[in-house]
Amino acid sequence: MDPSSKKTNTCSQTWNPEKPREFLSFADDLLSGLGTSCVAAGRSHGEVPEVSIYSVIFKCLEPDGLYKFTLYAVDTRGRHSELSTVTLRTACPLVDDNKAEEIADKIYNLYNGYTSGKEQQMAYNTLMEVSASMLFRVQHHYNSHYEKFGDFVWRSEDELGPRKAHLILRRLERVSSHCSSLLRSAYIQSRVETVPYLFCRSEEVRPAGMVWYSILKDTKITCEEKMVSMARNTYGESKGRYYLTLSKVSPF
Repeated sequence: MDPSSKKTNTCSQTWNPEKPREFLSFADDLLSGLGTSCVAAGRSHGEVPEVSIYSVIFKCLEPDGLYKFTLYAVDTRGRHSELSTVTLRTACPLVDDNKAEEIADKIYNLYNGYTSGKEQQMAYNTLMEVSASMLFRVQHHYNSHYEKFGDFVWRSEDELGPRKAHLILRRLERVSSHCSSLLRSAYIQSRVETVPYLFCRSEEVRPAGMVWYSILKDTKITCEEKMVSMARNTYGESKGRYYLTLSKVSPF
């Protein structure tokens, strides 16, 4: 945000339609560190050297989630600007594709032939311990390699019984249609990237319990360069040709 055009920047975030909204002031909360540990103020340099672009860094958003952010400015008299809304979907949960394939092979071996009570419990525990996204990928690999012997759903119901199979399979409903489409990709790779950013704090001390509207462009701000690690999956239909999705940012 350009501080020359907006004096006090206030944002409201709707984490989930079922949860109450949280209101944060960019100048009074984020820069003073009084907001939340999951949200911080940042800054990057604009195309024009004299203009600084301030940003809001979110560290605790859930993967595969749809978020709506409402932004508005407040002047020194408390008057609000018109609302501006941004909606975004966060990245799909990370999956270890090699591990998913290993689990698919393990489940096939446990299901193959006579399945003892011990093997049934081992298969059930293995499938319940992985995340919903990993389970989806395990199902994908299982059907890719062993569907001719019966698909994953049918074999799970046959080997584990309807009740246990239902407990496992209903977890697949947690995966959105967007992520389920990506998880059907032929190949998935994982990688970690490190990106620099500026973490900013106000040098001014805000008296406890005092209600005030600070002027952002007049606020003394100190920014420290830090590094953030971003783990991401890349998806593709052939080896060597992948496309990227949004990244999950690790806490700092």
